[in-house]
Amino acid sequence: MSPDLFWRLMMKVYNVLVFPGGTELGLEIHKALCYCKNVNLFSAGLNISNHAPFVFSNFFSIPIIDDPSWINRLNEIIVENEIDYVFPAYDNIIVALAQNKEKVRAKIIIPPLETCLITRSKLETYRFLENVIPVPIIYNDKENIKQFPVFVKPEKGQGSEGTHVVYNRDSLMQIMNTAENSIILEYLPGKEYTIDCFSDRSAGLLFCNGRERIRTRSGISMGSQLVQNDLFFTYAKAILNKMTLYGAWFFQLKEDCNGIYKLLEVAPRIAGTSALNRVLGINFPLLSIYEQERIPIEIMSNKVDVRIDRALINRFIHDIRYSVVYIDLDDTLIVRGKLNLVIMRFLYQCLNNHVRIILITKHSFNIDTTLRTYRLENLFDNIIKIDMSDKKVNYINEKDAIFIDDSFTERKEVHERHGIPTFDCSMLEMLNDERM
Repeated sequence: MSPDLFWRLMMKVYNVLVFPGGTELGLEIHKALCYCKNVNLFSAGLNISNHAPFVFSNFFSIPIIDDPSWINRLNEIIVENEIDYVFPAYDNIIVALAQNKEKVRAKIIIPPLETCLITRSKLETYRFLENVIPVPIIYNDKENIKQFPVFVKPEKGQGSEGTHVVYNRDSLMQIMNTAENSIILEYLPGKEYTIDCFSDRSAGLLFCNGRERIRTRSGISMGSQLVQNDLFFTYAKAILNKMTLYGAWFFQLKEDCNGIYKLLEVAPRIAGTSALNRVLGINFPLLSIYEQERIPIEIMSNKVDVRIDRALINRFIHDIRYSVVYIDLDDTLIVRGKLNLVIMRFLYQCLNNHVRIILITKHSFNIDTTLRTYRLENLFDNIIKIDMSDKKVNYINEKDAIFIDDSFTERKEVHERHGIPTFDCSMLEMLNDERM
């Protein structure tokens, strides 16, 4: 590739549609790409309650993939928004897009259809790789199982939905009577690992890093730490020699009773907790776009011992409209001698949105010195310093303003006289807008 073509490709801006955007995978793709200078993000998904509209500025509804009209709707979104790439973020969507690749009017970040079909089926995956790396024992005849416990899981599933550890034959018979399309496997009691990989269709395996799944919820890794093991690389190379995979992908292993690592699944996509490698420098979604564009890829990772723990977060959409923010200093913007980082983020959001920021304070020290100490001297459009006996309510004029103060009395007076929204520090979370 010529240097001129390389730089043209690197500087191009790609319109990327994450579909669906509200899954754990979709949200991780958003985090990875939302600040990339050459990516504009869009999202599509079902018109039901989901998290995508809270993080994507551009969200479009689309029918379920069982609806014959879903491809037409997808193509409408693609054409209207000049989408370059569709980034699937759910296992069933990966297969559906692969099966309809020729009908979709944008490039899709997926491997070949054969790989998508094999990896979507646990049985097909195990059969395809059984002579390549260790796989679990599959019990085809539930009547002849001699050793318990066993593990029952859907033949095509995700997370821990529909999975069971079964300790006796009676329980197994009951479960299998209701568990359609489930398979019975040997129970693997040991530690569980996810190995995040990235491969280029020309250069081969460029990255492979394992992490232990310390804590899971509904099959999603909520706590994870990096683990170095040469066997992970050996397994990854063996899988890649047998299966066509490029871009980001991962596989999962679990130890059997003898400490042998056996395969749980292979997936031709990023993993939700791949953020643990992203923060070290491996941006799997962006690298996958570059791989599709055939841009030469070089990978660099910080050598840091890091651990991730995930929990629920809150995001809000509201109908408050304001052009001015009045904000207190002591115990609001500065709390226990430190800047309140939630409020700082909000104030810079105001600057982005051209909202005026007015500091209104009863600060008892030299205000210029304090602002200079905390590097706040150029943040405010106006500074109103009043006496301790004065009332802040007397200095607010605009009807499209909001007021932020730790004092309930001050907030109550402002709200009752001016009828504008008032906030203390615990309420500011609502105003931070992460949509991009």
